[in-house]
Amino acid sequence: MNVGNVKSQMRKGMLEYCILLLLHREASYASDIIQKLKEAKLIVVEGTLYPLLTRLKNDGLLSYEWVESTQGPPRKYYRLTELGEEFLSELQQAWDDLSDTVNHLRIKLLTANANEKDINY
Repeated sequence: MNVGNVKSQMRKGMLEYCILLLLHREASYASDIIQKLKEAKLIVVEGTLYPLLTRLKNDGLLSYEWVESTQGPPRKYYRLTELGEEFLSELQQAWDDLSDTVNHLRIKLLTANANEKDINY
């Protein structure tokens, strides 16, 4: 099994959640979303982002508006809908539950390993 492949799948699974988190704070356009994700070391290309934004919009989680730009053509700013806010809240709860489960398991395994070492000595 390739660790790189697993890490890639983990990043893909978190991408939707991260985009919703970013848009929870403020409406953003695609280039700004990509930049913020890069700053968080979650590299995303336009070919990945735009289909995801379209799907989220079609699912009713995002809306957008065109805003005139002083430096070129109008920009499409995405924002969370009320349904998107509710969905994000559910994702946050799922993330918290999953994190708690994983942390509990890690602690249990570390404790078990420490106890086994004590017995062996």
